[in-house]
Amino acid sequence: MPFLSFLSPKQAERLAVYLQLMRADKPIGTLLLLWPTLWALWMAAGGLPDFGILFAFVLGTFLMRSAGCVINDFADRNFDGAVARTKNRPFATGKVSTREALLLLLVLCAAACLCLLPLNTLTKLMSLPALLLALSYPFTKRFFPLPQLYLGLAFSFGIPMAFAAVQNHVPPLAWLLFAANACWTLAYDTIYAMADKEDDLKIGIQTSAITFGRHDAEAAMLCHALFVLLMAAAGCAIHARWPYWLALVYAVWHQCGQYRAIRSRNREACFKVFLSNNRIGWALWLGLLAHYSGG
Repeated sequence: MPFLSFLSPKQAERLAVYLQLMRADKPIGTLLLLWPTLWALWMAAGGLPDFGILFAFVLGTFLMRSAGCVINDFADRNFDGAVARTKNRPFATGKVSTREALLLLLVLCAAACLCLLPLNTLTKLMSLPALLLALSYPFTKRFFPLPQLYLGLAFSFGIPMAFAAVQNHVPPLAWLLFAANACWTLAYDTIYAMADKEDDLKIGIQTSAITFGRHDAEAAMLCHALFVLLMAAAGCAIHARWPYWLALVYAVWHQCGQYRAIRSRNREACFKVFLSNNRIGWALWLGLLAHYSGG
């Protein structure tokens, strides 16, 4: 990494490992966490939110996603080596110690807390359950049959926090968006789990893809459908203009294409479809941008 040239070789090596542990080289998780937060900020503000609030949420999203990746790899450190997609992660290859990972987790959480300083008290209070959900999610794969639903709750907590930061209260619209995003997360992370289904069955962890069995693809599409219905209800609540509805139609069209791709249960196809959900996120955000700009 050229930008690490000011460090000694050993320092650069350690930093590169930490960045890999944080998945800094794989922004898809940050983006899937960020888009719903941006939807909420724009809806709460009725357009462009205050820059300070926007910056705090964007940076906080990156930091908390990174912290989530660290705690996930810590929790799965005895399993990742047996899964084809995760066998090269730092814990699986012995590049990082438990102590290093926990210290990195502490630093990331502390930095995320600093992002809360300029925000109001309600937002700070709501960050506590958000943090609990984020840090406990990886361990639910040991016993909960739908850990992807739990992840949906964790990935959605930025929504009521955004409304709290902008409006100093959490209206019903925030919880409507919360439910919609939980359904969307369950959909795309079930597809993600379909890519690892064979490995997960061997090592004995729980996933929604395993719980749904041979109906995994159909269950993911049902969650997508619920997401669209709830986002349509949110559009009605804000009296959305045509760009928002066009974005929602695009989301439906894209979801239909996802189903055609994952029906084969092919590992590579499922993973590519998971990544493609980023398009739904940015399309809806662009729809909201156009709506609030008077499109």
